[in-house]
Amino acid sequence: MRRGDIFRAAKPSSLDPKKTRYFVVVSRQALIEADYSTVICAPIYTAYHGLHSQVPVGENDNLPHASSIHCDGLVSLPKTMLTHFVGVLSQPKLNEMNQALKVALSIID
Repeated sequence: MRRGDIFRAAKPSSLDPKKTRYFVVVSRQALIEADYSTVICAPIYTAYHGLHSQVPVGENDNLPHASSIHCDGLVSLPKTMLTHFVGVLSQPKLNEMNQALKVALSIID
């Protein structure tokens, strides 16, 4: 598992109406490789509102349709839930996600 990997997880929350949801791993690599049982992920939704904290993704990213990474909705998920590997964000998309995370967390360079 690496930062930028996309996974499909089954029913990640009782609040989520979907049976499965796509997530992208955003934790730093040191945490992913550590003995922690969880990683921080950003959910991927079909809705895109044009916010600077969202990153458009789609078929080029191995997703079934146009979607967006929502960096305002970070969640901590058990690594054991992330078993259905979908793909990896390209370096340009990973850079966009990094910028969107800065916006979402109000981190200013």
